[in-house]
Amino acid sequence: MNRTILKLAIPNIVSNITIPLLGLVDLFLMGHLGSEIYIGAIALGGVIFNFIYWGFSFLRMGTSGFTAQAFGENNQAESITILVRAILVAIFISLLILILQSPIAWASFKIIGGSSEVETLANEYFRIRVWAAPAALSLFVFSGWFLGMQNARYPMIIAIAVNVVNILLSMFFVFILKMKSEGVALGTAISQYFGLLIAILLFLKRYKFLLFRISKKGILNLKILIEFFRVNSDIFIRTFCIIAVFTFFTSKSASESDTILAVNSLLIQLLLFFSFFIDGFAFAGEALVGKFVGAKQPENLKKVIKLLFYWGTGLAIIFTLLYLPGVNFILKILTSQHEVINAAQPFLFWVILVPAASFASFIWDGIYIGATASKAMRNALIGATFLVFVPVYYLLNPLWGNHSLWLGMILFMLSRGLIQTFIYRQAILKPIL
Repeated sequence: MNRTILKLAIPNIVSNITIPLLGLVDLFLMGHLGSEIYIGAIALGGVIFNFIYWGFSFLRMGTSGFTAQAFGENNQAESITILVRAILVAIFISLLILILQSPIAWASFKIIGGSSEVETLANEYFRIRVWAAPAALSLFVFSGWFLGMQNARYPMIIAIAVNVVNILLSMFFVFILKMKSEGVALGTAISQYFGLLIAILLFLKRYKFLLFRISKKGILNLKILIEFFRVNSDIFIRTFCIIAVFTFFTSKSASESDTILAVNSLLIQLLLFFSFFIDGFAFAGEALVGKFVGAKQPENLKKVIKLLFYWGTGLAIIFTLLYLPGVNFILKILTSQHEVINAAQPFLFWVILVPAASFASFIWDGIYIGATASKAMRNALIGATFLVFVPVYYLLNPLWGNHSLWLGMILFMLSRGLIQTFIYRQAILKPIL
């Protein structure tokens, strides 16, 4: 079982590590342009796309869980139908985003705030990158579907291709063509379409035979459609809570000052960096839990959950030992601005707490997604957001300032894992016993 977990987890870790590396490269490019407003522009522009793309990440997660269960049932017709159904939904959503891009931009900057200089640059970034929406959402679907089919290698190939092209184009536009935040946005947009082309070619190479199993009746099956949208609506609400927390975090950082916004934008990258490692095992959990739920094998299900937590604990220990002496060194790599580095010093210890506080929440998310236990996962996130994060910030902010944001974030991640631990037998094991 450990070998199977690693076979799925390692390609996903390789895939995921390219994502934070891209974020780090973007911050590196902006961090050496001579002003902190460029870092802030990328941060604010990134928050908007986090809101959009994380909000619709149910296209990946729902597709992964349903496909893994169909795979466990050896139902090829349903497997390909899930892909087509999700692609159609992704295209519809992306067209709405493009049509509504002006009100989306206006509302986003009203909510997030920031200085006028940062907002102007962030708006330029948004107006370019938004045109990648059809490709980005379709890639969510393909990545989730490949993973559900127990194929972690294809998402790895796609992620590496997208992010290598993205980094090279961003460096070209910034260093050679002397563009600024708009160059980073253009590199991102082009690379998304390149990734979609790779995804289609890989699908045709291995799964072309499934196209003959597509049926209009299957796509429009009312019972399945209702379940599809029920699960995905729960995942949407769950993801909205995460988006709300991270958006609130960035918004309140911006309201403090451009310097605090730059500090928090840099430090939060280390939380995201860890998350993409631990998510490798969470994604493995999606595929394997879904397969065992679909095949109705409770003993294998319990075994894989136990092993996933062994791996998650080990990874948390490794990252804690890495961040303990190295967080300040990493910060100095990301920016050469002494004002930002000095302002970050009081907040470095929060980053050291991230791995231990958060690893369980990531592992459980993968397990719940694979089991399509979306309602329980949704309720856990609602509780962590509105009963933990929000009260902690508002009660302690008058005394602790930016420290209250970081304490709220740490407790938010910790409470997610604890809540899902308490309810997992009822939510996941009971339905298949």
